[in-house]
Amino acid sequence: MKLKIRKYKKTDLDSLYQICLQTGNNGKDATKLYKNKKLIGHIYSAPYAIFEPELCFILSMNSNPCGYILGTKNTIRFQKWLKNKWYFKLQKSYSMPLDEDNSRDANLIRQLYIQQDNREEFKNYPAHLHIDILPNAQRRGYGRKLINAFLKELIYQKVIGVHLIVSKNNINAFNFYQKVGFTNFKFLKESILFYKSL
Repeated sequence: MKLKIRKYKKTDLDSLYQICLQTGNNGKDATKLYKNKKLIGHIYSAPYAIFEPELCFILSMNSNPCGYILGTKNTIRFQKWLKNKWYFKLQKSYSMPLDEDNSRDANLIRQLYIQQDNREEFKNYPAHLHIDILPNAQRRGYGRKLINAFLKELIYQKVIGVHLIVSKNNINAFNFYQKVGFTNFKFLKESILFYKSL
């Protein structure tokens, strides 16, 4: 079993969708939770790789993608692109759900129409990231290695800080991010905001 970290390639896009879905339930498989299997990847993985492929790193096992880290060096600029390009395009395929529809699919589709926040943290911690690793590649030290690869690239690009948001229900993620140096955090309504100077 050979694990390796490498740069993203365009041919990895389908794997990003699949990994995002299979880790989309607080790190567990979300395949049975969504009717549309691509929705979660439309929001949490694919746009990053398309917008800033140089900040996308793939973890492969025997040459097959089994994890990734991806993000943006400028959250505000990324959000403008999401709204005007990526989400605008997706809105043509996904109409706004009815108010009474509280399904997981509907809640994701609503995100395509909601204006994103510009938190004060974005000024000093403009970058943000997402990391997902399939269970068969976890607990081997590669989460830390992916974080290090991503932060090294941010430092090379002279980014001054990075943040990330995790669900309050994801205890494993909360512990992991503290272990890899995200020691500053604050509690939000449904989630936790971590941030780190570079």
